[in-house]
Amino acid sequence: MLDQLSGGRLDLGIGRGAVPLELSFFGISAEQAHDRYSEAAEIVLQAMETATLNHDGRYFKLDNVPISLSPFQRPHPPLWYGTMRPETALLAAEKNINIPCVGRSVTIRTITDAYRSHWNATSAKSANMPLLGMVRTIVVADSDAKAEALAAPAYARWLKTFTHLSRNRGLPAPPNLPTSFEQAADEGHCLVGSASTVHDALKKQVNEAGATYVMCQLAFGDLPLAASLDTISAIRSRIMPAFSKVQLA
Repeated sequence: MLDQLSGGRLDLGIGRGAVPLELSFFGISAEQAHDRYSEAAEIVLQAMETATLNHDGRYFKLDNVPISLSPFQRPHPPLWYGTMRPETALLAAEKNINIPCVGRSVTIRTITDAYRSHWNATSAKSANMPLLGMVRTIVVADSDAKAEALAAPAYARWLKTFTHLSRNRGLPAPPNLPTSFEQAADEGHCLVGSASTVHDALKKQVNEAGATYVMCQLAFGDLPLAASLDTISAIRSRIMPAFSKVQLA
């Protein structure tokens, strides 16, 4: 429905999650998660390609389910599969799925290298390589100091919300999650500053990560709406035009 309403502008992100605690609420073990996810994803994609859905699998059984609305984009909208490890990238490469990656740029590089290598070995040579995305939280302001003053408390609020379930159960935070704004900025998860500061940092990280696409988190925590809009304006008018002239390695 969203794809139809937007005239074919929907991208669909799929993934099984990375926090076992969330699975436990539904009586599902971490060991079952991958197989359940794979079967569920197969059903969703099949549903977008057919008028009547039938499936007889290990976890789900569907019998002659009528599908009255198909997506605008055929056979389905572009897919994105959240990828944290090189092994996961191989599966995405085999299925020609775009990937968004989080983490340090040097860590992401191991994922994008694995994806490229496997895609080149298994894909049809006439196909275009899917997008290799790098996820970054970005705040742009008139100065580095102003951007940091906006981003730091907003990140703290976001982190408190994101880790609510873990803290509520006395469990450690999800692995590889920066536990402070300072750590997030130091490791490159958060890019904040003036337009020139963010552009230079982003250019460096894109090259280090081997990414071909940047997914920007522009609204988080209690960041004021005006700050998000200012960041969007700066990316559109000052950062993206500069990137169009850059040759990435």
